[in-house]
Amino acid sequence: MTHPLLNIAVTAARKAGSIITRAFDRREAVKISHKSENDFVTDIDRAAEKAIIEIIHKAYPSHSILAEESGHHHGDEYTWIIDPLDGTSNFIHGFPHFAVSIAVKHKDSIEHGVVYDPIKQELFTASRGQGAKLNRYRLRVSQQISLKGALLGTGFPHKDIERLEHYLKEFADFTRKAASIRRPGAAALDLAYVAAGRLDGFWEYGLSPWDIAAGALLITEAGGLLSEPNGGQNYLSTGNIVAANPKLMDEMMGVISSA
Repeated sequence: MTHPLLNIAVTAARKAGSIITRAFDRREAVKISHKSENDFVTDIDRAAEKAIIEIIHKAYPSHSILAEESGHHHGDEYTWIIDPLDGTSNFIHGFPHFAVSIAVKHKDSIEHGVVYDPIKQELFTASRGQGAKLNRYRLRVSQQISLKGALLGTGFPHKDIERLEHYLKEFADFTRKAASIRRPGAAALDLAYVAAGRLDGFWEYGLSPWDIAAGALLITEAGGLLSEPNGGQNYLSTGNIVAANPKLMDEMMGVISSA
């Protein structure tokens, strides 16, 4: 039986997804503004987030909210971590790779997570100790045993140009060792793809908690591993993350360490 908190997260994600898909067909009417250099927000981000929060607060009025656009709404020891539209730049340009990401944290532990791709209608879900699913089918990370032949995902540090030179060294090293690298531009969905075995590994710097929280739970529940590039486990706070199946993690960390 699905946990009630996960049911609410799914309901909220689907509601946000319907707002996003309707707007995707009339993007010329979407209002766009800059939050910072290379960081955009639209009225659709805000509308989707508002709908998510309304559904959560109707069911759990005392819970806390940490949302990308509206910030921290303080409440009790449960915190909902929300990205209403991960991949806003993709959405703006009509590139159909973006998702809604919702996670539920109890104290310091992520307990439930949803990543929903409204274009493909793919719903990735996980509850701690209950495994991860894609549209009700059980997920497992890939069985790729080495970087040779591996398909990796990543994201360029477009908001932190000072990090670019170091990152490009890593990118070059991975390019020499792996079969190929993808940079689709929606970290929450990229992490879900690691959980689904579509990507063998993923690394990125400078992400926010709402980019990571749901996808991280999907990966661990699908049998994968997560780390900071320096080997720590504080990726939700630092925003620096490496994800892979257990057979590939050591080799990925070795490449990052040598770079």
